[in-house]
Amino acid sequence: MDTSRRIFIKNGSITLAGSALLPVHILKEQKSTSHVLGIQLWTIKDYMEKDVPGTLKRLSQIGYRYVEGAGYNDRKFYGYQAADFKKLLNDNELKMESGHNFLGAKVWDKANNDFTDEWKNTIEDAAAVGMKYVISPGVDESLCKNADDFKWYMDLFNKTGSLCKKAGLTFAYHNENYEFNHTLNGTRLYDLLLQLTDRSLVAQQIDIGNMYEPGGRAMDYLKRYPGRFFSMHVKDEIKKNTTTQNGDVYESTVLGKGVVGVKNIVDFALKSGTKYFIIEQESFQDKSSIDCAAEDFKMMKKWGY
Repeated sequence: MDTSRRIFIKNGSITLAGSALLPVHILKEQKSTSHVLGIQLWTIKDYMEKDVPGTLKRLSQIGYRYVEGAGYNDRKFYGYQAADFKKLLNDNELKMESGHNFLGAKVWDKANNDFTDEWKNTIEDAAAVGMKYVISPGVDESLCKNADDFKWYMDLFNKTGSLCKKAGLTFAYHNENYEFNHTLNGTRLYDLLLQLTDRSLVAQQIDIGNMYEPGGRAMDYLKRYPGRFFSMHVKDEIKKNTTTQNGDVYESTVLGKGVVGVKNIVDFALKSGTKYFIIEQESFQDKSSIDCAAEDFKMMKKWGY
């Protein structure tokens, strides 16, 4: 599994021209108010880097009405101040109630025993742009080497949850793959994370594709932790033609083309209380990312979403 998105969000290294991404619709409304269908903008990051307004318009034309961000840096969303990006979203009939911002050790100022101003600004700007959920993708691996550090880290998750709550937001966590092939004291990190975080302070966004390579199965977690996952990254996986240097065998693909069994999972999750179904694809098998985004949307609609 490629962790470049988490690294990108962690380092804040991106240059973007332009405005927002959002869909010009095939359907004006979501099928049901009980769930939300959207796309993680990381899927079409190559288009966002070149033309933010045009990409948002294209997404809107496809039919999307919801996007999830992954492009916040220097107090700007894809190169725009919060108010300006919010206007872009509104102009395209798009909502962005969630976005990814990496939470690592650096957000805590140990000298002052408080969050850094940069992290406080991140929360403030998330509220200003209209977000309801600040989601951290992946763990700070430097804090996952021993039980004491990891416990401190999970306490930081809970503290962040309280900070977000004061701003009218909810803090959430999005799994990558590291948490499924690493353990502490014989327990998988992802299970420890779920056990050590306060569910009233830390919500969960389950990525059903990221966990597949190291042996995690989404249905198992949906059943083991019922009602815990407010959001899902809807992703399918296919075997690669060649194994990569880090040994990965799978890569993401168009929904319904892979081995994850996506439809059964999303159907079960919907009945279990998951509200947000966020399409994400990171590998495209020689297709364009925007064409895959259209195919993924079409498949979800075919499945009744």
